[in-house]
Amino acid sequence: MQHPSVAPRHETPSPGDWRDSYAWGLRVTDLLVLVWVVFGVQIAWFGFTVSDVQFRGELYAVAVNYTAISVILIAAWMVILGIYGSRGYRVIGTGSQEYRAIAGATVRLFGLVALAAYLFQIDLARGYILIAFPMGLVVLVFSRWIWRQWLSVKRLNGQYSSRVVLIGSPSSVALLHRELARQSEAGYLVVGACIPSGFAGDVLPGSAVPVFGSVTLLQQFMAENRADTVIVTSNAEMSPHDMRELSWSLEPGRQHLVVAPNLTGIGGPRIHTRPVNGLPLIHVETPRYEGGKLFAKRGFDVVASFLLIVLLSVPLAVIALIVRFSTPGPVVFRQKRVGLNGKQFTMLKFRSMVTDAESQLATLQAQKRSAGNAVLFKMENDPRITPAGRVLRRFSLDELPQLFNVLGGSMSLVGPRPSLEREVSEYETHVHRRFLVKPGITGPWQVGGRSNLSWEDTVRLDLYYVENWSIMGDIVILWRTASAVMARDGAF
Repeated sequence: MQHPSVAPRHETPSPGDWRDSYAWGLRVTDLLVLVWVVFGVQIAWFGFTVSDVQFRGELYAVAVNYTAISVILIAAWMVILGIYGSRGYRVIGTGSQEYRAIAGATVRLFGLVALAAYLFQIDLARGYILIAFPMGLVVLVFSRWIWRQWLSVKRLNGQYSSRVVLIGSPSSVALLHRELARQSEAGYLVVGACIPSGFAGDVLPGSAVPVFGSVTLLQQFMAENRADTVIVTSNAEMSPHDMRELSWSLEPGRQHLVVAPNLTGIGGPRIHTRPVNGLPLIHVETPRYEGGKLFAKRGFDVVASFLLIVLLSVPLAVIALIVRFSTPGPVVFRQKRVGLNGKQFTMLKFRSMVTDAESQLATLQAQKRSAGNAVLFKMENDPRITPAGRVLRRFSLDELPQLFNVLGGSMSLVGPRPSLEREVSEYETHVHRRFLVKPGITGPWQVGGRSNLSWEDTVRLDLYYVENWSIMGDIVILWRTASAVMARDGAF
């Protein structure tokens, strides 16, 4: 049977080509960033005059120009960024691994420079070092973020992605295809599927992905569709011998084998691989909500919320005046919500609705006018919202008083959506895991689709956060919240 290719040949460069060209692009921009930062700091600190570095040891009583030091520093920075895999295709495009690799390499280089200066008694200007490294880190991360935006656009169009063939049972292949399609920025473009047990149909349901039923056709199919990656699901009916034969059949360095375990909603830091006599065992740590991480999260919440309240004190006062004089009613709306461990607390918001909004809710629900989902009631043109409230909701300004909830300890800056008591009564048992952490002003569902998400997607994102939260993950969500707020399809 002839199977059509999913993408024409001109859509994307060959796998090796795009990986190499993208890595070279990163090298060029990394070099330009470091030259600009390091020499910029040197000029700002010393001016355009020639400055020397003194070696105080008797055997090393020589002077070296700071320009030479800057060149050595840039070269070492470029090398260590490569050593720590910050340009590897496995970390680009999604997640925080790329940023962690850049930060880790930069901190280690800073430590090596400090150690070398101490051991060899080198009188380096402290300001030169203490400004160059933080500024270099910030600008490097920003340049990589710009690259990611460009790469995401390319991957939405099917370019600059690994071309994948899935192997497994019909249900596992269909599930994995949906998840990979949902996260196109991860760079896995499914071009075909192999279902060894047989499949009645030429394509996966709801897609144009061709299906074949024998692993013996794999190499032929991969050549026809220029595939470079094989992903085997845990439900694949393949023996250890078949898996070994499959790995041997792939071309080293150009074709890659990935095994997808039957685990969902598990973040990378909780997964560890331990080989035992050639058998790779995957250890999955259970999530913990105590100890140092919890203390760090609370400390981050207190400091950040206090600073934000101080910085936003004038906008908060202006919004309060607008709400007070635009329509009759209180400035702040107080509502009971369900928080940590299922306990109720009073959540604060700027009032964005008429004063009798709650009494009108039953009528609107009876008319089935919800634009939300099966549990969350939302309306795109809710008649209860005031003119000023519509603007506040559009940019989520009505949520700002919740900074006082965070400072008081009933909420966190980042966490699952705070639940209404009437919604909790409709929760399935597993959804109650949302209450293992404090609710947040923002969270994964706000940056993952906001009011457009289905209930299933809302739960999936919230539970993933609960199972895998970290301080770095919170910072990423806060960063993404700003762009989500400004997006055209804002909250309603």
